[in-house]
Amino acid sequence: MMDKLLRALSLRDSFCIVVGSVVGTGIFLKTATMTQLLNSPTLVIAAWFLAGILSLMGALSYAEIGSMFPKAGGEYVYLKNGYGDLMAFLYGWMRFWIAAPGSIAAYTVGSVTFLAAIYPLTVFEKNMAAALIILFFSLLNCLKVAVGGTVQSIITGIKILVIVFIILGIFTYTDTNHFSLMSSGSVSSFSFKAFSAALVAALWAYDGWNNLPMVAGEVENPQKNIPRSLILGMGVVLVLYVGINVAYFYALDISEVLNSNSKLNPTALPVATNAAKTFLKDSSVVILSCVFIMSALGALNGAVMTSARVPYAMAEDGLFLRFFAKVGKRSHVPYVSILVQGVVSIILSLTGTFDQLTDYVVFSSWIFYTLVVLSIFIFRKRKMGSAYRTFLYPLPPLFFIILAIFILTYTVINDPIQSLIGIVFILVGVPVFYFNSKKNGKKP
Repeated sequence: MMDKLLRALSLRDSFCIVVGSVVGTGIFLKTATMTQLLNSPTLVIAAWFLAGILSLMGALSYAEIGSMFPKAGGEYVYLKNGYGDLMAFLYGWMRFWIAAPGSIAAYTVGSVTFLAAIYPLTVFEKNMAAALIILFFSLLNCLKVAVGGTVQSIITGIKILVIVFIILGIFTYTDTNHFSLMSSGSVSSFSFKAFSAALVAALWAYDGWNNLPMVAGEVENPQKNIPRSLILGMGVVLVLYVGINVAYFYALDISEVLNSNSKLNPTALPVATNAAKTFLKDSSVVILSCVFIMSALGALNGAVMTSARVPYAMAEDGLFLRFFAKVGKRSHVPYVSILVQGVVSIILSLTGTFDQLTDYVVFSSWIFYTLVVLSIFIFRKRKMGSAYRTFLYPLPPLFFIILAIFILTYTVINDPIQSLIGIVFILVGVPVFYFNSKKNGKKP
């Protein structure tokens, strides 16, 4: 039919969706929060590395599952085929109300934070800026998907160049190697509770590696391009993230990292800006803030583009309100899903801080990430064919599942109230599912 989705995203577009959706605000902000938790550069870098390896193991597993089901909806499709309609609906319910708008809102709040470094804003002005940014990118993605893909490719290229520039600039022109001066004695005071909280913070910065499968229905040659994009994209992100964090601690004393922008120091400059100032001086603040804003907006664009395909896929299957399945006759994109998602995102951006939003997204999302990776064993048992087979199987999915359970457990211990809110909100979807199934005449 003419109003269905079109396969218009190339390998380059797919790679840029992976990298561009991951590299947003977290890498420029979260190191300060993690250092406050761990008080050790060695442990902070270890947390970044472990979070990257964990995300890469997830991407390896997703690559195999994604090549089995190259359809719009990503995890929703995988959970539906692995566990049935209820689990798929609960994921879509969580994604629509928490993960997608929470991510979009967090990227927007992050971009406004960078904007405030250039031009001081009142609370009202920050809220208005956030709302306008979300509205603009929602409308942009109501155009043809190739438009969003092209925007993503351009911004992603700029982001990679900027991170490489900061790393090389610090190691080339910064005089003092603070990393070598720092004592590693604080590693002896290692705390599982603090490390798990720091790991959750790092995982937010890596979050987005799962976005590409959501637009699988619009990717050219998806059986090959999805695995290639996921693996290459996450490999590049891992190298960039570890590299720039080593550069932060090379350029800055630990006290400077501790006092950079975070929930404890909301008016301070981001750690990335402070690090880059060591070789670009004060004139760099405006330039870098503009670049960081672009980075945040690139991740925002990727989230808007990909996440709206989940309620679309649910509506196509009769598990969600039917009007979410509407596709533009000329644009071939699910514009209703995009616009409603934008409204929910604006509401969240006006009610939550950056750290609160990211913590909600990570905990709720990782419950389902774990279930998706676990489904690879179900599909293997069913002997389902795939154009890609996970490298070193079963080690990557096993590694991912074990560490994911560890992270979820310690998140509950660290913040039981917030975790309970996330779990309860997911469970609220159960009666909604049965009511909706009965209404649509579907057997649950």
